[in-house]
Amino acid sequence: MASILVVEDDTAIAELVSIHLKMAGHGASVLHDGNEVMRRIEERRPDLIVLDIMLPGTDGLTLMKQIEPLKIPVIFLTAKDRLDDKIAGLKLGADDYIVKPFAAVELVTRIETVLRRCDVAGANIFVLGNLTVKTKERIVTLNGRETELTILEFNLLQTLIDNRNIALSREKLLELVWGYDYMGETRTVDVHIQRLRKKLNMEDSIKTVYKLGYRLEAPR
Repeated sequence: MASILVVEDDTAIAELVSIHLKMAGHGASVLHDGNEVMRRIEERRPDLIVLDIMLPGTDGLTLMKQIEPLKIPVIFLTAKDRLDDKIAGLKLGADDYIVKPFAAVELVTRIETVLRRCDVAGANIFVLGNLTVKTKERIVTLNGRETELTILEFNLLQTLIDNRNIALSREKLLELVWGYDYMGETRTVDVHIQRLRKKLNMEDSIKTVYKLGYRLEAPR
């Protein structure tokens, strides 16, 4: 479980982000004022910060200059969608840049990706019963024996893990795993889910969500 600080002055957005992070098993705390951020970091250092740019008090870009030397991963979450704004944020050291409006599932997935890339403790290993997934090495073992997955099967498994305990529609899974330009039918999701269930004995863990899609039920 990662400790994530959400800095967002829009209370509705902050609450939405916090709820989805907690559903995915992370700890989430919220601040609405940029002037409070550095003091909070000194009191309790987070594993990652989701940071708005336009904040009351100290703005996000100024905060990024203060946070960067601390080597805490930062994802900008902002309505500023101009290319030069994105470049400015990334040049300051941000690990990702998400523009509002956004899909909560995409935000959670990107947070998990940054946590793995920055090697936050435990972020690269998933354990569920006799199943172990080392996401950095892309190694899956069941009952101590390595199990071969195709690239798509592993990417699907990774997406389910990143969003565990959250229901994902077939369309969202197609978007996250197969890509925006995939032209096939949602039936392919069902086929790959069945393969994962069979290969990894996950019939009881990967739940079918009626008329929607699937959810991986797993503790953190």
